[in-house]
Amino acid sequence: MPPKVLIITRLFAVPWNTNFAVYNQHQFALLAEHMEVSILVPISWVIFIKNPRAYWRFKRQARTRWPHADYFVFWHAPRFFQFSHPFFLLLSLICQRFSTLFLKRWNCLIGSWGFPDAITAVFLAKLTRTPVVVKVHGSDVHVFTHKRLLRVQMRWALNRAHTVIAVSKAMAARLAAIGVEPGRTKVLYNGVDALRFHPMNQYSARDEHGIGPDDEVILFVGILLASKGCNELLEAFANLAKKRPLAKLVFIGDGPLKKKLLARVDALGLVDRVHFLGWVEHCQLPSWFSAASVFCLPSYSEGVPNVVLEAMACGTPVVATAVGGVGEILPDFAGLLIPPHDEIALEIALDHALNSPWDHQRAMAHAAAFNWDKNVKILTEILAGAIQRAGSSEN
Repeated sequence: MPPKVLIITRLFAVPWNTNFAVYNQHQFALLAEHMEVSILVPISWVIFIKNPRAYWRFKRQARTRWPHADYFVFWHAPRFFQFSHPFFLLLSLICQRFSTLFLKRWNCLIGSWGFPDAITAVFLAKLTRTPVVVKVHGSDVHVFTHKRLLRVQMRWALNRAHTVIAVSKAMAARLAAIGVEPGRTKVLYNGVDALRFHPMNQYSARDEHGIGPDDEVILFVGILLASKGCNELLEAFANLAKKRPLAKLVFIGDGPLKKKLLARVDALGLVDRVHFLGWVEHCQLPSWFSAASVFCLPSYSEGVPNVVLEAMACGTPVVATAVGGVGEILPDFAGLLIPPHDEIALEIALDHALNSPWDHQRAMAHAAAFNWDKNVKILTEILAGAIQRAGSSEN
């Protein structure tokens, strides 16, 4: 019988964005080929209350597309009491999934997100005497660990996990700085789906999306947030557009900043040159990367963003901020790194990227090294080690 693994994570497909956290969707689907996997995905009660019908409809649809996933309502206190969320997540789980947690024997637990998922997973591991592995991804470390009450809880939980998986060396260093035992942390970069992300003929891709053959397309993919550098990108493009009449900016994604960005585009008189597409299916992104002249991700903080790997896999040059683990995966032959919060540096870098020749084949070969099969093989070994160690300690 394969080992049974229970995963608790908010980083999975959700009703309002089925493309959310595709890296976890892909990794856990591959893991399910080696182990018996169940995924518990919390949906905030705020979302549930707003549209309960959509929630139940999504749950029914999810059974086919994500057969390993089980969605439940996360009842929690307001954000001001964020420090209490691990307790409320645990309570929500016990009330709604008691049999899953306590009547089925799990060989290992995974908490995939530092707060509150990982902390709740460690609590459950203590209650059920099950080994636990924690995955941390980005802002759960770079943002939450700067909040004292959250940092204390995360340090306590991560130091009780068998292994803490960090997606970058920068993240592992931050964990060590807050007191997580370095020997407990293992760096495991995310992968890229090479079968999906590869170059398409640029002219065909552009024709598919109504883009002219000579247009200079700058592409952004992600949640429209200030922390993703969307404001700086728009302002940098506004200056760049004055000297590059064929330049266009395309935002793929949605988020709370969209309304403000639309108003600013209108004020700048760039309605015909800045386009907001909303979310598109993940399978459609390769054609957009292939159609683009350059991909841009000017975030304030990141873990290791898969969109950078996906852009490189399509041979598209990247302009990104030197934050988190971005510098660990983006070499100078594949793109440019700039400081965050700097729209002038961003404009210069975009201008340079549009003017420069790029070694597309070399960038693609570099991205191919970030392989999902290799990633899951290592993850499987980590989980097997945790299970074996737990078994040895019981004997």
